Amino acid sequence: MRAAFFSLLAGTLAILYVDYTELTAWAPESFAAPLEPILPPSRPEAADGGATPAITSDRQVLQAPLAITLAGGGELRLTGTLDPGSAERFAAEVEARGEYVETVVLESPGGSVRDALAIGALIRDRGFATRVAAGALCASSCPIVFASGAERVAEPDAAIGVHQVYASAIGGDARALAQAPGVAMAQAQEMTAEITRHLTASGVDPALWLHALETPPDRLYYFTAEEMAAFDLVTTSPS
Repeated sequence: MRAAFFSLLAGTLAILYVDYTELTAWAPESFAAPLEPILPPSRPEAADGGATPAITSDRQVLQAPLAITLAGGGELRLTGTLDPGSAERFAAEVEARGEYVETVVLESPGGSVRDALAIGALIRDRGFATRVAAGALCASSCPIVFASGAERVAEPDAAIGVHQVYASAIGGDARALAQAPGVAMAQAQEMTAEITRHLTASGVDPALWLHALETPPDRLYYFTAEEMAAFDLVTTSPS
């Protein structure tokens, strides 16, 4: 199983390299664009038509930089885009008031993968639970954070989706990466390895990230409740 996974991973990365070089040759400016929520139809190959989940998250709230709010019941709510530096703000909040935190509640279109990994690592180290509420969006790099919880709850109709990592989400000079696709490809492979290690350490089947590798960055692959259970992305099914 492990050998098959890594063989498929290698093949997918090779395909991504072709896609990436073609994309950067035609539209390098797209890699420097601001991160925005992506809410397209999902799973177009699915027999049921793959309708997008009923997302109730406010687009303007999602587009804003990550807001970190301590609420009642031990909830620390992370809402908005994972902008560069959000991991530092999260760490500062945990340092100041982490003793009150039990569950990190997520509503984010994703953003910086490096910040998502850093936030996720701290969540795992502190043993916090994670939750995505019904109708809330947790997409792109946000599922990396969600996967880090000691307990992970996705309420019915929670929209959890992934897509390929792109240059502005990796970090650094996105325009320079677009002009040097070989360097960007190397960084994408390193980032994929980091994500795979993080998911494994969190008790999540890293094969779920194959759906990210196979989904273009202008689309989202939304996980069904059955898939989330099969990949151990959730630990608890809400009653």
